[in-house]
Amino acid sequence: MEHIRSRNTDPITSFMAADSAKELSKHHSRLIVTCLQIHGALGKDGIAKHTGLDGNQVARRLNELLKEGQICLTGNQVKSNSGRMEREWAFIPVQVRLL
Repeated sequence: MEHIRSRNTDPITSFMAADSAKELSKHHSRLIVTCLQIHGALGKDGIAKHTGLDGNQVARRLNELLKEGQICLTGNQVKSNSGRMEREWAFIPVQVRLL
């Protein structure tokens, strides 16, 4: 699934930046999905810790992966690095997505 990263009214530089970010965002998405496969359900900060990504990099990919059906919210909350509660995410196995 292709995600729109610029608007029709944006300058050409925005389109160029969005195009260059495609591969990086795909790489981040693969890291996040693999992390959840290996480590089980985690919050944003837990994913960041295991992948070496920044929390903001993780947060930007989570809703995209949710819309693609690769991950889901568990309904649970876990403590973030700051001690606040954050949503917990889990990998959805391919077999479940095919049902």
